[in-house]
Amino acid sequence: MQANQMIDHTYLKAFGTTKELDQLIIEAKQHQFKSVCVNPYWVAYAREKLQKSGVLVCTVIGFPLGQNTTETKVFETLNAIQNGADEIDMVINIAALKMAKYDYLKNEIDAVVKAANGRTVKCIIETCYLSKDEIAKISQIVGSTNASFIKTSTGFGTAGATVEDVKIMKENGNGKAVKASGGVRNKADFDQMIEAGATRIGTSNGVQIIGDGTGSGY
Repeated sequence: MQANQMIDHTYLKAFGTTKELDQLIIEAKQHQFKSVCVNPYWVAYAREKLQKSGVLVCTVIGFPLGQNTTETKVFETLNAIQNGADEIDMVINIAALKMAKYDYLKNEIDAVVKAANGRTVKCIIETCYLSKDEIAKISQIVGSTNASFIKTSTGFGTAGATVEDVKIMKENGNGKAVKASGGVRNKADFDQMIEAGATRIGTSNGVQIIGDGTGSGY
């Protein structure tokens, strides 16, 4: 797969306006990235701007803390799809993982997957807050569901993706794809994540990566 088709071109800052979103969309069209990943408020706008472009619209659910109720995450998912989302990146309930509420986590993921109605669902586990054993455990849980991806990070935690964490996710995810996000700033970072087992990269630096440059991360 070509590098551009592994990139979710991302803008998730709270203060972005149409100026920033338009630039994101122009870049995504120009480089034919897999998707743009935007906050739910922007889904309908992105859908309209990306018509017939081949670029998907991805949005985030329970973002960035994951502490919404399951019912809220389901509503967010349904609303995002109604507005035109193609892919759903959902933050798991990290507290539930810390408390070993594994059934809760599986049920939460199952509920969002059901609401997504066949669309790609990526489960953000926020690796920076987890032990290696917790990363393995939640990867196993995601692996037991019909979610499509295990995703490392929101980009708003204390750290982003690491090669070691991607490897743990890949080894324990029962064949689920892995998305690495947060801190993937240049082609060297990108290549390391792909080599570790990721098949999708979430980054605001897609243009720099394709151009083999460096960027600021997100």
